[in-house]
Amino acid sequence: MSAREAVKPRSGGRSARRRAREYALQGLYQWLVGGHDVAAIEGHLMESEGFDKADVAHFREILHGATESADSLRAEFARFIDRDLKELSPVEHAILLIGVYELKHRLEIPYRVVINEAVELAKSFGGTEGFKYVNGVLDKVAAALRPDECGRGTEGGRRD
Repeated sequence: MSAREAVKPRSGGRSARRRAREYALQGLYQWLVGGHDVAAIEGHLMESEGFDKADVAHFREILHGATESADSLRAEFARFIDRDLKELSPVEHAILLIGVYELKHRLEIPYRVVINEAVELAKSFGGTEGFKYVNGVLDKVAAALRPDECGRGTEGGRRD
């Protein structure tokens, strides 16, 4: 997928927060592949058809938070990937940045929701088996970042 063949967020029964993640994925993809300015990416995406149905605050938080703290986010998942970072597809890379950002900084979102949302992004926009890879990596990151929450199974937190 080229930067011009951007991920188009899907319409339908998607929540505003899921749409925000889809637009953040598109922005992170453009940032990773094209090295575009984050403010320019944000402005372009906010003008996209359907953006008005996204959670704008969550979109901005993910896009800016993930780009500003990309090195620390990568450090969290690098130990759990089986290849060099440069060998990750840009879509999987962007999804992992989103997932790790939410695991680290959005503690009110249950880890299972974070992982599920990332898996859904990978199923929609990633490679054929990419969702399994994303699931495995984020499951390990969640156990490292949120050991208490992960240890108690299905308890805790609100649904997103």
